[in-house]
Amino acid sequence: MSTTMGGITALVAAASLSLVAGGPAWAGPTDQLREYTDQVIKALDDPALARGDRRAAVRQIAHEAFDAPETARRVLARHWQARTPAERDEFTQLFADLLERTYIARLDEYGGERIRYVSESIDGELATVRARIVTRTGIEVPVESRMVLRGERWLIYDLLIENVSLVANYRAQFDRIVRSSSYEELVRRLKQKRDDFLNDQARTRRSAGQPPAAPR
Repeated sequence: MSTTMGGITALVAAASLSLVAGGPAWAGPTDQLREYTDQVIKALDDPALARGDRRAAVRQIAHEAFDAPETARRVLARHWQARTPAERDEFTQLFADLLERTYIARLDEYGGERIRYVSESIDGELATVRARIVTRTGIEVPVESRMVLRGERWLIYDLLIENVSLVANYRAQFDRIVRSSSYEELVRRLKQKRDDFLNDQARTRRSAGQPPAAPR
């Protein structure tokens, strides 16, 4: 990934992971997104925060930012209906872990990009916020956040960067695996990715002389 695209993805991650509870009930999706994006970017720009503290802060926000069950349902698509409640819960957690690892890692690539909001549209409990990521060199990249209203919060269930959908991308990948092999194989691969990541983390901490990470 190029430095520019890495920064763009990092800012999208910041914007996405910052849509959390705490905004006023009357706030629209753009208002909530703007308020919390500003808070997360402030943390990313804070030189006093250590890398680990910055990641921990964003991770805490991430747990509440996405509507994980909605995103998982849309990603699994036609294969969702055949799953048992236990399978759905397991897949939702595995996919949420995958998203978290992906976005948290890319936050380190943030390089001072900014977000300019363009428009929003609301259709009942669904909303779309359109924005442009502005790099330091003035390049603008279109970004679309698709959200669903849950109670008094607008939560993200899909992101489009230059019209490429996060949900559609993973849906295509996962559908190929299920059709060419099985749903069980998809779950096995997701667990393998999770375990590989955790093992890499453990090796890194051991080599740095740090204690094992506390279970989350």
